Amino acid sequence: MTNYENLSGRIAVVTGAASGMGEATARLLAANGAKVALLARRADRLAELAAKIDADGGTALPVTVDVTDDESVAAAVEVVHTGLGRADLVVNAAGVMLPNPVQDGRLDEWTRMLDTNVAGVLRVTGAFAADLLAAADAGRTADLVNISSIGAHVTFPNYAVYGATKAALTHLSASLRPEFGPRGVRVTNLEPGLTATELGDHIDNAELGAQLAGMFEAFTPLTADEIADLIGYTVSRARHVNLRQVVVLPTAQA
Repeated sequence: MTNYENLSGRIAVVTGAASGMGEATARLLAANGAKVALLARRADRLAELAAKIDADGGTALPVTVDVTDDESVAAAVEVVHTGLGRADLVVNAAGVMLPNPVQDGRLDEWTRMLDTNVAGVLRVTGAFAADLLAAADAGRTADLVNISSIGAHVTFPNYAVYGATKAALTHLSASLRPEFGPRGVRVTNLEPGLTATELGDHIDNAELGAQLAGMFEAFTPLTADEIADLIGYTVSRARHVNLRQVVVLPTAQA
C-alpha cells in the first residue's frame, strides 16, 4: 500500500468503523498520521480497534453511535470535538444490505436500509458540515467521502430497495458538490463492486445468501483494505483536485 504523508495531522470521522471498509479506512488513515474518530454501534469492537491503532502509534477515539438516531449523532459530534477537535475529513462507511423480493413487504428491512444508508449519511454529513466548511475556510483540505455501491446504477434481482438507497446516496453526493465544492470541500462518491466484508452476513434469505456466496467463489472479490487504499489516495490529493466519482470492481465482475 502507498504511504500518504500529507494525511498527517488531519482529523477524520469514519462511520461504520467497527468492521469492513470503515475499519480498514480508519486503520489506514491512522497509520498515515490522521487522528481518527471511530463511529459505530458496537462499543467492544471500537475499543479493540482503538487499542490496536494506539499500540501502532496512531491516535483513535472510539465513539459509540447509532447513525439512525438524531440524539446519538449529536452526542457523537460533541465527543469528537472534545476528544480530537473539529473534523476536516468525514467518511460515511456505515451501511446495511438486506435483499428480499419487494412482494415480501419487509418494511422492517426497508426502514433499516433507508435510515442507515440514506438518512444516516445525511445526519452525519449535516452534523459535521460546519466543521468541513470551517476547515476549508481556513485553507485546509476538507473531504466528504460517501461509500455507495455499483447497485446505485446496476440492477440486481431482489436488491431493489438496497439499490434505491445507494442510488439516492450517489445522487446526494452529486448534488452536494455544487453546494460544498465552491466553498472548498471536496465530495467523493465511491461505488465498489463485490467486496469481502460483513455486509452479506445480515441476509436472512437463504437463497440470496447462497447466491452471494457463489459470487465470492466465482471470482476474487475486492478487499476492505483495497477500498481503504482508494480512499487514502483520493483524500491525499492536492486540495484543488477532486476525484468526484470512483467506481471499482473486481476485474472478473466487470
